[in-house]
Amino acid sequence: MSSASSLNFIQRKFAEYYKEHRSEIQPPPAVEKREFGFLMFKEKMMIRHKSFKDMDEFASFVKRVTPSNVYYSSAYYEQPAAEMDEKGWLGADLIFDIDADHMPTPCGKIHDRWVCGNCGMAGKGPKPEKCPACGGQKFDEKTWPCEVCLSTTKEEARKLIDLLTEDFGLSPKEVRVFFSGHRGYHVQVESEQIRLLDSLARREIVDYVLGLGLDAGFHGLEYTGTKRLQLQAGPSLSDPGWNGRIAKGTRAFLLNASRQELEQIGLKKNTVNLILKSKDVLLKGWEKQGPWLAVKGIGVGSWRKIVEKAIETQSSKIDTVVTTDVHRLIRLAGTLHGKTGLTKTEIPISDLEHFDPFRDAVAFKKGAVTVFVSEAPKFRVENEVYGPIENRKVELPTAAALLLLCKGLAETAGAK
Repeated sequence: MSSASSLNFIQRKFAEYYKEHRSEIQPPPAVEKREFGFLMFKEKMMIRHKSFKDMDEFASFVKRVTPSNVYYSSAYYEQPAAEMDEKGWLGADLIFDIDADHMPTPCGKIHDRWVCGNCGMAGKGPKPEKCPACGGQKFDEKTWPCEVCLSTTKEEARKLIDLLTEDFGLSPKEVRVFFSGHRGYHVQVESEQIRLLDSLARREIVDYVLGLGLDAGFHGLEYTGTKRLQLQAGPSLSDPGWNGRIAKGTRAFLLNASRQELEQIGLKKNTVNLILKSKDVLLKGWEKQGPWLAVKGIGVGSWRKIVEKAIETQSSKIDTVVTTDVHRLIRLAGTLHGKTGLTKTEIPISDLEHFDPFRDAVAFKKGAVTVFVSEAPKFRVENEVYGPIENRKVELPTAAALLLLCKGLAETAGAK
């Protein structure tokens, strides 16, 4: 937990940002119909049920209170400042949250930490369900937005955008993508056709995006009465929807899979040997009707396991709760993230591949700060790499220092 002097410094820098960068804060459509929420620095409390007639009124409020995080409702309301049951729901944008917190990444075991709030036991990686020492279930977590985490979540965002535009037929103009300011991306659909969907309908969209309930048997992978695969068995690369995605995922997996990866999905040793020996034949099979009948000895059961892996790689890992919640608060574009000091930044879809969070979402580009760093991994801000740093005083550019201060890994020791 940051000291009072560190919190005061962070809040002062946030206040400077909101004073100088009013034009970079992006209002949502129909701002007067949105509920706004603000997480405050010192009280750690949320102010909710606020509404503003325009962004000038909003900016005046933010400058007065300087929150650590700013949110607005995905929903449109008749009376956004009223209590929830009196707001008068008019619809909601479709929101997808892709965050490294919700997917396993190998780097998490290295840079993430947890401390039991009951007994103080600490460990690395994701928090356990219960403390191994005392059984407690409350933890203080310290996660880190590393290059691997952000690369992983960017790929999931790319897959999601492809699903929305290709399979659902949404126009790229209706789909907006943002860096969240922390460890992932937000994909937002602002469309009148989508707006009135209820939670159940949004759940159907979630299931499709995740590839839930897909049965390989419905995609041609099943036995005929003669215990032989049908001649037309299996999807083709040119098929639309999940048929084509299964084919593409299968091809990519067969192209790159190692012995260990084939064994990990539950294939028997003889099948693994056959696949590795016949890779060229299997891949060449895509020129005709796929690999499904190319090699004798690979049965339907094995193909089903490969298809399950293909579905996993082709689906997009989203936070399901966010998408189905028709009252969700989402971070406002152009505002600062209280855990990093970086901005929530909109990215043109065509620029997503080249977007660099540690360059393009940096809010503070001037000045330097002397901080005492307790522990920080190796990290980059803009073109400079810092750390690892442990138990020493260092002078860092403001953006790098704020990242550590917001993460609770450093304390202020003087500022320029």
